[in-house]
Amino acid sequence: MKKFARKNVQALEPYLSARKIGGEGDVWLNANESPFDNSYNVQIGGLNRYSECQPKTLIGAYASYAGVRTEQVLTSRGADEGIDLLIRAYCEPGEDKILYCPPTYGMYSVSAESMGIETALVPLTQEWQLDLDAIQANLQAVKLVFVCSPNNPTGNLLQRCDIISLLEMTQDKALVVVDEAYIDFCPEASTVGLLDTYPNLVILRTLSKAFALAGLRCGFTLANKDTINTLQKVIAPYPVPVPVTDIAIQALSEAGLARVKYQVLDICANRAYLQVGLSMLSEVQVYEGWGNYLLAKFVDGDALFEAAWDEGIILRNSPIDNCVRISIGNRAECEKTLEFIRNYYL
Repeated sequence: MKKFARKNVQALEPYLSARKIGGEGDVWLNANESPFDNSYNVQIGGLNRYSECQPKTLIGAYASYAGVRTEQVLTSRGADEGIDLLIRAYCEPGEDKILYCPPTYGMYSVSAESMGIETALVPLTQEWQLDLDAIQANLQAVKLVFVCSPNNPTGNLLQRCDIISLLEMTQDKALVVVDEAYIDFCPEASTVGLLDTYPNLVILRTLSKAFALAGLRCGFTLANKDTINTLQKVIAPYPVPVPVTDIAIQALSEAGLARVKYQVLDICANRAYLQVGLSMLSEVQVYEGWGNYLLAKFVDGDALFEAAWDEGIILRNSPIDNCVRISIGNRAECEKTLEFIRNYYL
């Protein structure tokens, strides 16, 4: 039956999520998940009725949190669905392209290729910043430019002045999609304040990381009203299950936000602990990170990754030579991981 699939799907290399890769162990630091398992009260009832497409209470709660107007918010099944919606709504197969800047999140290319949309690759600079000249030279037929800040897997922030230059460069040509999945760990770096100035700006957000709700699959797209209205034309009729709305609203309540703030501080403290510990090892180069993960370069990254895997410490290997991405877990998980890496090089 494979032959019945579209040719581009037959040739597609699927995105290898952490769960697809698998592993067995007791330290899971491979998916940038939160170590906090928070509890919620869910009212199970009324499930015989369909949910609202865009629940007003949820849209209002997130708009208040993000500091935007409700007309600038769309909620979806994770930020991944936001990526799909943008490509489906704005790109014509065989005509348009998306542009992205590796090393970065792999779903931009997978989503485009699955829909028959061409991709233009403009690698980040050696400092993992935007190569604006190269981007400008490759904008022909580009409708969407995807950038990620903090970037996954490198962990660095893109320079705000470069994002502004990119927005100005693409005015009346393309939308600039800034993936802010990890921005809750450094909210001062958000581009949300640019939304009213640049109508071609789109921002992706999620509750998966700082809000510790990866299993909920709840994301948000922030954009101008016309863009949100366009995306509503292609989104599924009932994208947000009733229990998802219920839990998300609790997470975005005053008490929920206070808990998130405390937990973010805890994760950032553990990130600093792990970064300092790794930086003391001559065999390791650890990069400054602004999300809930660190990228580290080892003398033998693949071997280190496999050795940790065999010990039940599940990390994430990286497309960058000899680099491994380490999610920030609780203090015990960070201590165990650091101790393993120290012993590995003894």
